[in-house]
Amino acid sequence: MAFPQSFLDELTARSDIVDVVGSYVQLTRRGSNLFGLCPFHSEKTGSFSVSPDKQIYYCFGCKRGGGVINFIMEEENLPFPEAVRFLAKRAGLEVPEEEEDREAVRRRQRLLDLNRDAARFYYRLLQQPEGQAVQAYLDRRKIRKATAVNFGMGASPDAWDTLLNAMTAKGYTKSELLAAGLIVDNRRGGFYDKFRNRLMLPVIDTRGDVVAFGSRVLDQSEPKYMNSSETPVYSKRRVLYGLNLAKKSKRPNIILCEGNLDIVTLHQAGFDNAVASMGTALTPEQVRLLSRFTKELVLCYDNDNAGKVATERALQLLNGAELSVKVLQLPRRQTEDGQLVKQDADDFIKNQGPAAFERLLGGSENSVEFRMAQIAGKYDLSSDEQRVAYSEEVCQLLATLPGSAQRDIYTAKAAGLASVPVESLRSDVARLLKRKTRAAAKQQLRRDLNPVAEMQPKNRQMRIENTRSAVSELGVIRLLTLDDSLFTDSFPLEEDDFSFPLYRKVFSLLWKEHCEGRRPKIASIASQLDQEEMNYLAFALQSDNKFEMNRDAMLADYIRNIQTERRSSNKTDPLLAVVEKYKNKGEKRNV
Repeated sequence: MAFPQSFLDELTARSDIVDVVGSYVQLTRRGSNLFGLCPFHSEKTGSFSVSPDKQIYYCFGCKRGGGVINFIMEEENLPFPEAVRFLAKRAGLEVPEEEEDREAVRRRQRLLDLNRDAARFYYRLLQQPEGQAVQAYLDRRKIRKATAVNFGMGASPDAWDTLLNAMTAKGYTKSELLAAGLIVDNRRGGFYDKFRNRLMLPVIDTRGDVVAFGSRVLDQSEPKYMNSSETPVYSKRRVLYGLNLAKKSKRPNIILCEGNLDIVTLHQAGFDNAVASMGTALTPEQVRLLSRFTKELVLCYDNDNAGKVATERALQLLNGAELSVKVLQLPRRQTEDGQLVKQDADDFIKNQGPAAFERLLGGSENSVEFRMAQIAGKYDLSSDEQRVAYSEEVCQLLATLPGSAQRDIYTAKAAGLASVPVESLRSDVARLLKRKTRAAAKQQLRRDLNPVAEMQPKNRQMRIENTRSAVSELGVIRLLTLDDSLFTDSFPLEEDDFSFPLYRKVFSLLWKEHCEGRRPKIASIASQLDQEEMNYLAFALQSDNKFEMNRDAMLADYIRNIQTERRSSNKTDPLLAVVEKYKNKGEKRNV
């Protein structure tokens, strides 16, 4: 989408980055910049920096950065055109649309409309005789009608093309049904409904749009559960089932479960703060989404080996997150023949009732207690040899805890469980902690002593060849974006004077802005840089926060350095001259 530059300039001028970011992140001023907890990755120490002067952000943790449009693209999971429209609506601006872009917007909206109409079709079918099998299944699962209505549940008939015919009759094309993942191509030129003879569960995002469907078969056929495939309006990594309802809950936390029907049962039992991931392990995108609506997350996965592995993976992902994390372990259920079997949240509610689940929820372990229990479960603590092995492994965990009080409390618990002297365990934890601290300090020292390596982009195609020139090139760009009066028509530098390709490109874009009578700003040219370029530029500008008392003199110094390096690089290297000489001789001999 090629929006007019004048429109983008007005949009970024009306969308102050501090105001926009501040509506998502709590910011605190530190010097000339503002800092907060990064919304793009889990952290407890704020490394997310926002510069009001430069109108850019950068996270020193996850290395993401850019202008206000980049922020909305990341935070709202929107492509560039949609992020522009999002900000334009916020700023009260009308978006100038080109025909092709209006068509792209229309196609996306058509898919959302199609999903909504399909959800209504499935919902109405559940109320009709064709939906009796699904209603009987809901009755067996003890899911009340009010709950089914709340979740917009529906029924897909035991037929091949009922939805296909209903939606084409409403004017939708087969290509649109394919794009939405509602029909399947049989590779012989025909099409059939993807969901047949199933309980249908529409997946609704936090904006209220139906973006996909989950489903459950009624008999013993496979697959038991079937979800929509990825589409232009649905990414399973970025959606949580039930969050559209859970975000309104008055409860102080959110419960994360594995199955969609677990969520339905929990909501019906009064736990309207439950959500489920869409057939995936917990993802970073889902963590960021959760952190927008809660400060405490309770993991409630199945109490089997797969559930324990999923819990451990989630805890690793959530390590260092601003979310407080607890683990609710559902006890195994004893069958009539005395066997202990796993039970999920749906089973537990039906067998034990909401009050028992509430008690479990109140006594849920925090993440440290859960991991300590998992470690203890590996060892026979009546054996001296096993107690030593347990102590060694649990000390590795304790040494990762951030606070001394937290380490002391859990070290004492671990020592009591293993029946070992607490001072012995504290000594081992302190030794491991010292080793970790020393290793981190050495790594930081290497970075501090090698600023050139720190400056280098990770992408080798963007490598800096002349560091001394690049430092001054960055200084020029920073000054020009801070004070556009320094940009004169007779500016003494041209883009070829810039040795680093990214800075050359940025200078060229800024020069074009100046020549067209606009103020050269990084936010204004962000649409012409890819995300990797924007990440690095934001890093460079945020890392270089010099305050020049005399900007004219500093600019002159930067220009002089660049020109000196340019002249130096143009001098013939004697070694290269010899190589070229012998190369030419070889070419003459081959003629």
